[in-house]
Amino acid sequence: MTRSTRGSDYQDIPRPIAALSDEYAPGHHDPHHHHKRAQLIYACAGITVVITEHASFVVPPQRAVWVPAGVEHEAHMRGHVSLRTLYIDASAFPDLPKTCRVIEVSALLRELLIEACRIPVEYDVCGRDGRVMDLLMTELLAMPATPLDVPMPQDPRLVKVCTAILRDPGQHEPLDGWADAAAMGRRTFTRTFRRETGVSFATWRQNVRLMEALSRLAVGQHVTTVAYDVGYNSPSAFTAMFRRAFGQAPTQYLASIPGTKPAEPHH
Repeated sequence: MTRSTRGSDYQDIPRPIAALSDEYAPGHHDPHHHHKRAQLIYACAGITVVITEHASFVVPPQRAVWVPAGVEHEAHMRGHVSLRTLYIDASAFPDLPKTCRVIEVSALLRELLIEACRIPVEYDVCGRDGRVMDLLMTELLAMPATPLDVPMPQDPRLVKVCTAILRDPGQHEPLDGWADAAAMGRRTFTRTFRRETGVSFATWRQNVRLMEALSRLAVGQHVTTVAYDVGYNSPSAFTAMFRRAFGQAPTQYLASIPGTKPAEPHH
């Protein structure tokens, strides 16, 4: 089989793993779709935002997003994105995750993903290429999940609130205001929100802001501009939050990601 850049061409190949390599221009949008096979989406460069019915995921190059077979999703590209995608026959690997998640990508897994895209589509399962794919799956299954996702509630009243925040993460509406918007009392709102998403409303909103900030910084926006746009009162407060989440200041973190523009620090 000749290598293709269409995911649909890899769903029925006579191999348990298929790898696709493609390049996407800034702002590219892949609308809602699903695949027969499970999918691992990894960007060597740039930021990918993957959205499902239940959550949104921001995927910088040190991480990848796992999408089980049959799950509807869409993707948005922030900056130029060099994508490496695996399509995996779930029946061949019973231990695959059953839900969407963002996972760490070790240096070894990164090199294996890149190498998988060089291997023939109908590779020799018993030869060197088959052993590379086996090692890739061993490393993939060992990778821990990371909290770069925003779970979505199912209650329509909460969906309305969450959608409004996703559209404008920088809003300063207090908790009581959002409870009123949902036509719920404060206690009912907070209790229902935690039950449906697994996190508090404050944590959920902070994660939305973090993901929005990450995608903006990755395309070169100024740290100060991003800090205020996503709802922080000062660049220093934003930098402190970012450091807690990623272990580095924004400029240091972005400098370590291939394919991103250096974000300017605040002065």
